Amino acid sequence: MKLSVIGGGGIRSMFLAKSLTQRASELNIDQIVFMDNDTRKLNIYGEMAKQVACRIDPGTRFSLTADPVEAVEGADYVITTIRVGGDQKRIDDETIALDLGILGQETTGAAGFSFAMRSIPALVEYCELIRKYANPGVKVFNFTNPAGLVSQVLRDMDYDFTFGICDGPSGLLRSFAGLYGVDPDIITGECYGINHLSFFEKISINGKDILTDLINDDRIYRDTDVCFFEPELIRHLGQIPIEYLYYYFYREEAVDNIKRSKTTRGTVIRDINLEMSKELSTMNIAGDFDNCLAVFEKWYTRRESSYMSNETGVSPHKPPFRLNINDKDAGGYAGVALRYIEAEQTGKPVDMVLCVPNNGAVAGIADTDVVEVTCTITQNGPAPHGFPKPARVPMEWIRRVKAYERWGSEAIRTGNISLAVDSLMAHPLVNSYSLAKKLVDRYLVSNKEYIKGWK
Repeated sequence: MKLSVIGGGGIRSMFLAKSLTQRASELNIDQIVFMDNDTRKLNIYGEMAKQVACRIDPGTRFSLTADPVEAVEGADYVITTIRVGGDQKRIDDETIALDLGILGQETTGAAGFSFAMRSIPALVEYCELIRKYANPGVKVFNFTNPAGLVSQVLRDMDYDFTFGICDGPSGLLRSFAGLYGVDPDIITGECYGINHLSFFEKISINGKDILTDLINDDRIYRDTDVCFFEPELIRHLGQIPIEYLYYYFYREEAVDNIKRSKTTRGTVIRDINLEMSKELSTMNIAGDFDNCLAVFEKWYTRRESSYMSNETGVSPHKPPFRLNINDKDAGGYAGVALRYIEAEQTGKPVDMVLCVPNNGAVAGIADTDVVEVTCTITQNGPAPHGFPKPARVPMEWIRRVKAYERWGSEAIRTGNISLAVDSLMAHPLVNSYSLAKKLVDRYLVSNKEYIKGWK
């Protein structure tokens, strides 16, 4: 089987290569292709990924290409992780929102709409190539942000072979497994919502519900991404939210913290990426990989230690980053995709959190709404678990942001400016016609190089 990665020149390419190659033989994947249209990044981070793959399993056919047709031709699985406009456009998206006093977070906030304006036309082109050249039955796992809105648009355009994936829910479960000293494979969770707006209403170890114990365990507020929330809030909710809910429950604090820091997350990431790429571009990746890896680890440690720190004022307690290619894979979004592939190939059902059409899973929203929920994956595809009585507060957020995604999908598919204003006006982090109109006007100008046909 052939698995291809669109966006294989990204910073995280080595993580993908490690995950995929460690399990390639087990899952009958005999060809892996990393494709990127930025050849400079492909020659640095794609080449580092290739070196990782060769060291793990020299027998795996691992190749790099800038040709999308070559990448997807005959593919059985495709992972998409692209950033149209690069880091600079992320900064532009964030800054435009912040200048209006609005949160500029690229997946949850208004900046996500701008990112989607650029991402979706590119993803549609790739999906058309996949439909034409990939094998029948191909599955596409999309990690391109904003994953919720992107997944909604692709499904609304009848690309029913696409699934949105995110490593947030699985990463949170893994952190809880670490607290209890158990194998992550035996901890499960019942998660519902939409991407970056989802909640665990049940978490179990070997079938025993530990949610109440977790909520009352001080360690989760210190040693996991629940540290961004006050214990009082979590105990009031009675459920555990994904860390991105910080932006909803502490909106004004997030905006104030970003302004006080005088920089955005996008600026931090851009500066780290620029310095890392500059240093690596002078090195011989194939001939001096160990030293190249040390350089990567140095810069990636800075990246991880700054995660959500500008927005929250909290610096996560994380040790220096090390990539040991021989250690068991830690998961990540490749791990999410591989769990799906494992279930499909082996016929053994697997539970995982995935972005899929609702089809009655979460009560109170439309069947065609894409949701992020726990699913059981079999050879027949994903079967979403049912959530007939979602909690009151989470469901109110879900309804409102789903309206934003539903209308945003139609706006981007049709290039309708009025619908775009309606969409952003409905978003609870905007919640204003005058602000929504200014945002749309400015994003149209900012993205004119990447979009066409809006009216």
